[in-house]
Amino acid sequence: MTSLRSPIGSEITWRQPDGELVSCEEKLKVLNENLEEIRQYCQDAFEDAILMGCDEAQVREVLQSVVDAIENPYKGRKS
Repeated sequence: MTSLRSPIGSEITWRQPDGELVSCEEKLKVLNENLEEIRQYCQDAFEDAILMGCDEAQVREVLQSVVDAIENPYKGRKS
């Protein structure tokens, strides 16, 4: 399995719903760490599927469907 780290989080400017920047360093750290963990889990699952003979396009579609199915449990709630 690949151990390369991607700087995905460092490329993102995190914003609040009103468009303001998320400026808290601790929040940014958690957001970026979470994103990197998700990326690595997806990479591992992707590689496993390819090694087991799955179609790459289908694996990508399935991973995208997982993201699309994520629900916001706080929808409508003010922060």
